[in-house]
Amino acid sequence: MSTASPKGFIDLQVNGGLGISFTSQDLTLEAIRTVTRLLVARGTLAYCPTVITGDPACYRHVLPLFACAMRDPELAPHLLGIHLEGPFISPEPGAIGVHPRPFVQDPSPAVFDRYQEWAEGHIRILTLAPERPGALDLIRHVTHQGVVASIGHHAASDAQMEQAVTAGARLSTHLGNGCPNLIHRHENPLWWQLACDDLVGLFITDGHHLPADFIKVALRAKTPSHFIVTSDASPLAGLPPGHYETFGLPVTINAQGKISSEKSQSLAGSSACMLDCMNHLAGLGLLSESELWQVGFQNPARLLGLDPAGFRTGCRDPFVQYKEGRFVLQENV
Repeated sequence: MSTASPKGFIDLQVNGGLGISFTSQDLTLEAIRTVTRLLVARGTLAYCPTVITGDPACYRHVLPLFACAMRDPELAPHLLGIHLEGPFISPEPGAIGVHPRPFVQDPSPAVFDRYQEWAEGHIRILTLAPERPGALDLIRHVTHQGVVASIGHHAASDAQMEQAVTAGARLSTHLGNGCPNLIHRHENPLWWQLACDDLVGLFITDGHHLPADFIKVALRAKTPSHFIVTSDASPLAGLPPGHYETFGLPVTINAQGKISSEKSQSLAGSSACMLDCMNHLAGLGLLSESELWQVGFQNPARLLGLDPAGFRTGCRDPFVQYKEGRFVLQENV
């Protein structure tokens, strides 16, 4: 293990990469190793592998597999716990995103406990819709276990979101995304979350998911202390432009790296890694170098209860430096 202060990023939401989905019954330990090596080589020191809404039989395969990966000497330093994004989300169009509707479930502490048992206690973040029946009970239940409850893929009212925060929710999953394209100008899921001082926001700053003006407003509302960058990397991240299928949908990656559904033209995940997202954010000129490290490394570490100053990962990590307004990869020193 390295004893030097890490110079890289923490990503709380990674769905896979190089054609490998973390929500697949075909997932293997070597496939997890392949994605992890890609991320580490691109400046991501550690991450939360993300499992989206899926067949319980798929969960029965992938959750124990990630528990096994977290015992692997090479992988363990880079895996911070599972982000379970679903299945307790909204089934409504727009809010559901690319999650498969047949596997959406009402929130249930008993069902969550089954999944947590399969994961050997390694689920660290749970994204759910606060308006769903049983959501508040589940938020209280997982919060008591030390799991970060995050609201996302929802269409909750202000009152429902406030109840979720009172119950223990601490995070907003990819705020600004995972909601319908057309929403009421005032009564919508965005404003309350941006204004809430008790919610940290995850934001996909890849240049496609959020316009620069929204990012600027979000930073003013949340301040750097409540803002976390994530890639929300798709299973297609790292692949060249072309036509693919992901989560059962035909999609296209264009020359700029934007992944969109061929049917609806809506976004279908990100092809970026944290280095890309951090450099897009740096290019907007909104944050100092210290603030950039805060939103890309320190804040996600603290959210998971980790001490950024004492953070330790693998001995062959890349060394990311900030030079002339952007992050660059250097050889580890």
